[in-house]
Amino acid sequence: MALSRMVVPRALLRSSIGIDFGIGIGVVGRTKVGQHPVAVKLLGGSTADRQPRRWNSTACGGGRLNPSRSISASSRAGEKLATAKAPQVPRHDWNRAVSEAEQIVGYPTSFLNLRFLLSDEIANVALHLRKLIGSNHPLLKSAKSLIYNDKSQQAWGLIILLVSKAAGHTASVPETDHDSSVGVLHSQRALAEVTEMIRSSQLIHNGIINLQSMDNAGNNLSGDSDMIFGNKIALLGGDYLLAHASKQIATLRNQDLNMLMTSAYRDLAESAFIGDTDDQNIPLPSKPTTPPGTSTPECTLEELDFGDVQNNKEPLRLDGVMGHPEKEWSLRHVLGGGSLLGKSCHGALMLAGHPEELQKQGYLFGKHMSLAWQASIELQPFLHNELPLGAQFSLVSAPVLFHLEYDPEIYGIIEKGRTSVEDVDYVALHNEVIRGPGLERTRNLQKKHSMAAMNVLTRFPSSDAQTALLNIIMAMQQL
Repeated sequence: MALSRMVVPRALLRSSIGIDFGIGIGVVGRTKVGQHPVAVKLLGGSTADRQPRRWNSTACGGGRLNPSRSISASSRAGEKLATAKAPQVPRHDWNRAVSEAEQIVGYPTSFLNLRFLLSDEIANVALHLRKLIGSNHPLLKSAKSLIYNDKSQQAWGLIILLVSKAAGHTASVPETDHDSSVGVLHSQRALAEVTEMIRSSQLIHNGIINLQSMDNAGNNLSGDSDMIFGNKIALLGGDYLLAHASKQIATLRNQDLNMLMTSAYRDLAESAFIGDTDDQNIPLPSKPTTPPGTSTPECTLEELDFGDVQNNKEPLRLDGVMGHPEKEWSLRHVLGGGSLLGKSCHGALMLAGHPEELQKQGYLFGKHMSLAWQASIELQPFLHNELPLGAQFSLVSAPVLFHLEYDPEIYGIIEKGRTSVEDVDYVALHNEVIRGPGLERTRNLQKKHSMAAMNVLTRFPSSDAQTALLNIIMAMQQL
């Protein structure tokens, strides 16, 4: 079953299936990045000396890298990001930034378009999901997150298409692959849809719950029929999306791309086996190894290279990572999503015929974009002095990991979740974290990866797509 590439009006989607894509009309979408006031503040200098860097148009159908630019997050650039004052720059709204970006690439990029939702396979899954209402199966939460386009889920398909359009394509790409109406190749749009499907399949598979502990395995489960049924739907639904994604990649007939995306599958699978977990395979942080009251220095981007910068098809290096808060956090989330987005951006530039050097920059952009977004999301539960009743947060989130290093004694709170994270006193842990240095270190982490992504962005020629990516990065700061 081929996915639809037709334009689906937002109003029709909202009235038909209740999806709210957050329509907004923006005024900064066509500003050149080199002259964008936010870019000036983040990257240093004035609009006079931040002229856009252009590629040689005869080089590869779109441009040539400027070798003088390096991927780094210097302390000076980080200070500029930290001290940017709100009155001097426009307010960046997430919904508006996404809406503007979707207009640039042609239409909403989620695979949840009208034809896909009304297909026989998905209609059957939706029908079975109704039977789970009232069972409290976690698959229902996953489905809600997908349908309502939860902000905790990155707009990865959109980012891939924006990178594709910002970079352009070379003259070696066959004319039959061109989509002159929006400046994105048909194969790149298919890759963006594939990435959305892989990410969604992972979310659905995470809805599978363990009904018995290892000590109790094999006992009668007749009383858990609803949960067993929910597990079957989660397993089969996730497998269907993953199989369809594999089929779509195969139709592109590019062996290098196939190997690249296969390695992304491997990384996603490996992310489930990093560090300790409870009986439901929910991750738990490693026990701190540093003396109380000490903190490891902030890592440079070179120190966060797990071997993927040189060759991102090989498994990531794990030595010396666990127990180090920033390295452990980075490894978890590169495997759990950053690898997929980075390799999809890499693959999009591969399909466009760009040189290997630029393809690697595409990988770095996607990787750092994903990590910056993850840090922004993990800050949200700690922005209020009180945790809402019944609310939880990830025990391997950056604020928690940084605070554990500062105050290892609170690991006793987390150890109560060895069997189930439900046994953790989240209110007590929240109160400890908001009083420690973890929040500020997480903000610095988010700024560092934002700057790294923006440094890659300056290598592209000025365009609406480049500016849209900048606006999305800046909107992350406002969440």
